[in-house]
Amino acid sequence: MRKYEEERYSYERIKDRIYPWVKNELKDSHALNGRWIAKDAAAIAFAGELKIIFAIRRDEDNFEIVTDNMLPPDTDMEKLYHTACENLVRDVEFVIGNTWDGAYSIIADGIHEASAVCFKHIWQVCVNKLKDDLVLMVPCKDTVLFAPAGQRKVVKEMLEHGRKAYETGEDRITDKVFLFSKEKEELTVYGA
Repeated sequence: MRKYEEERYSYERIKDRIYPWVKNELKDSHALNGRWIAKDAAAIAFAGELKIIFAIRRDEDNFEIVTDNMLPPDTDMEKLYHTACENLVRDVEFVIGNTWDGAYSIIADGIHEASAVCFKHIWQVCVNKLKDDLVLMVPCKDTVLFAPAGQRKVVKEMLEHGRKAYETGEDRITDKVFLFSKEKEELTVYGA
């Protein structure tokens, strides 16, 4: 029996508990199947070096990373991604907070903050409200920082804060900088 044929992994049983996780390094403190995530984790490319992996909520703070052998060979990864995002919107509240340096942050549940980068509509609302492109950092799973690109001093301080968070964070993601373009309405690596 293949893993995806087991009742525990049947798509109907897990589809409402799958969430997208933004990753660069394949490790996570909430992963049940090991702090280091298996190289065969089901993943899709996202922005720059970032990828989306999928996690099944097994209990309040523990998640099992979806590996390739948990999915039938004909799995539509784009559909899986959209289902995971729908679950996230249903189960996690994202709030925009202010930082000391004048930038903004995403506040959620301490596990899914980084997943906010999946939601184009959050960034569209922010660029429309701030009337500027956004410079973003996703240094850790629980930290997303952003600032209007035109506010250079705020961006500089935000980048310093983000790099410190990356250096000291438990579930690091990346020290790279991203830009959400108001005109193009897309997230890209900053300077690319």
